Amino acid sequence: MPTIFTQGDLFAEQDLNAYAFGATSSGHMDAGIAVAFKKRWPRLETEYAARCADGRFHLGDVFAFVDGETTVYTLALQEHWKAKAKLAALSRAMTRVVELATNAGVLRIGLPRVGTGLGGLEWLRVKSVLTKVSEHSRVELVVFEKFVRAKPASADAPPATELP
Repeated sequence: MPTIFTQGDLFAEQDLNAYAFGATSSGHMDAGIAVAFKKRWPRLETEYAARCADGRFHLGDVFAFVDGETTVYTLALQEHWKAKAKLAALSRAMTRVVELATNAGVLRIGLPRVGTGLGGLEWLRVKSVLTKVSEHSRVELVVFEKFVRAKPASADAPPATELP
């Protein structure tokens, strides 16, 4: 499947039930988009931190967290938030994500510009990895290149018409 690059609000996309984001292998979700993930799935942080604390989460690893119909793939791209992300770790982790998703029947995964914010990776190099990883896969990566806040339902919108 080709990778789709779009703009919008990752969490407002109606037809996504799988997500991926970059993290450190130190067990903290206190910065960047990780904060949004831990607010939506508080158990994710607990399980992720436990994996990091006991040495089960290293650069290039993937932690697949399942909550009902939603799967969140946490990618170990940095050892610590002060260290730059590693492109090789991204490539390894994304290859594993596509493999895990294929085995689980996940067809679409939404992700931000993974590794480029606090991770410091160059976007064009990341984009190349993402494109290559999903190229011969049934899994479609939906990458939100630019965040655009979803518009809330307008209070000025006319009320829905009720049928008698």
